[in-house]
Amino acid sequence: MTAYTATFTAQPEDIDENGHVNNAVWVRWIERVATAHWHEAGDPAHVEAYLWVITRHEIDYLKALLQGQTVQARTWAETQPKRTRTIRHMEFIGSDGTVHVRSRTEWVMIDRASGRPLRIPDAVIAPFLP
Repeated sequence: MTAYTATFTAQPEDIDENGHVNNAVWVRWIERVATAHWHEAGDPAHVEAYLWVITRHEIDYLKALLQGQTVQARTWAETQPKRTRTIRHMEFIGSDGTVHVRSRTEWVMIDRASGRPLRIPDAVIAPFLP
């Protein structure tokens, strides 16, 4: 598996005073999609042993999403990770094909038992690479 998709429809609680999906909601959706991808494509033993934390977000807000509008999130991992870190890209695409939000997020793999970052083994990242 190289890409993973999920669909979101903007609910009243997602809307800010500007009348569109709040920036914090986009971040929550980014984390939700990445986590779902990990649980779906990751080896169950790896999912049990490791977790991921975000260390950096780069987000481009390109077009507002209004209440009731739907986007499809599409995410994929960049090329081979660098030691403990990997980059995940995500796009939120509207029904008309327009990209509303594009992000690049840096994730670090953490050993659940020790709570420390670990070098990412090839076997862990393989299901997420092109």
